[in-house]
Amino acid sequence: MTTEAATRRMPGAPCWVSLLAHSLSATQEFYGALFGWEFRPGPQHFGPYARAFLHGREVAGLGELAPDRHLPVAWTTYLASDDADATAEQIRSCGGTVGVGPLDADDDAGRMAIASDPQGAIFGIWQGRSVAGTSITGELGTPAWNELVTRDTSSVLTFYEHVFGYEAEPVISANFDYLTLHLKEHPVAGIHGVGNALPHDRGSHWMTHFAVSDTDAAARRVTELGGQVLQPAQDCAHGRLATVCDSEGAVFTIVQRN
Repeated sequence: MTTEAATRRMPGAPCWVSLLAHSLSATQEFYGALFGWEFRPGPQHFGPYARAFLHGREVAGLGELAPDRHLPVAWTTYLASDDADATAEQIRSCGGTVGVGPLDADDDAGRMAIASDPQGAIFGIWQGRSVAGTSITGELGTPAWNELVTRDTSSVLTFYEHVFGYEAEPVISANFDYLTLHLKEHPVAGIHGVGNALPHDRGSHWMTHFAVSDTDAAARRVTELGGQVLQPAQDCAHGRLATVCDSEGAVFTIVQRN
């Protein structure tokens, strides 16, 4: 196992991303055209579900919401756990909420839960068995980074430190509230405090960044496919970024990787 793959398996490290949409077929078309993903059927215990692959390696999951479930369409970041039940108890004891599970996924793939932190940001827990999580990250068309977007980093840092054992390293800047979260000295995720710029209709949320070869070109492609550009491409410390949403409104970030 490579160092990068081993890092993704550390308890607390983002290890999987999944999206529930209203139309699975339309969502597959969008991401297939944008990132070159191909799809295979996945576990169907919550309804129609597909696993996304790139060059034969699993990168993400897409599911379809039941018609009577009026939930926001959003990407969910899953954090690795060696014991989903123990992690769920720790989440509750530290002021978070467990909304779904823990429960077993099909075919002994793993055990999962859906939770939220004290500020309401939703995330998943994944205890991998036969499926450890995303097989490839950081390459074009795959998840490159995950970060919590919240009002200020100090409000939730203690929760994530206690539940997942993160060590936080602040970005030293007078006007940039950002913490990089480390596990065993490896950077695995971030917390971005955006103050009053936090969207009122979303609140605190985890954001998935996907790698692209050209952020500006990918942003144009998003609009061609029926999505929108919410924050135009700009250069920052992590590279050239743009915040976009797909044809059903699921928000994500694209980041340029050479």
